[in-house]
Amino acid sequence: MDISERPRPLYNTNGDCAALLVSSNIFNRSGEWIGWVTSENMVYDVDGIYVGWLSDELRILRKRSNVSEERREPPDPPGRIRTPATIPLPPMMPELPYSIIDVLDEQPERLHTIDTGELKEDMN
Repeated sequence: MDISERPRPLYNTNGDCAALLVSSNIFNRSGEWIGWVTSENMVYDVDGIYVGWLSDELRILRKRSNVSEERREPPDPPGRIRTPATIPLPPMMPELPYSIIDVLDEQPERLHTIDTGELKEDMN
């Protein structure tokens, strides 16, 4: 990961910065790794499960009816990043059709940290 690259904000439809993109890695606002983006702009979580795609206006979108859980081998986890103190204002967001959802707005739990998520075993 190129540490010198400035984080790019990923916005939700409401215009809130909900995540940060550095190189091809996605981090939450605390600087923890929550996913990555392929060269085709496909977004995967830290477990390698398909989440959606990165749109031109830097939103993570997904088809509402998408039930397939395509998996890819996740890359090695990058280190934590230092988050910027200020975030630029969001661009104007086009309205989404009903068939597409904004993941960071409606299903943010799809992008979780390495130590959390639905597929993690409970400690007993």
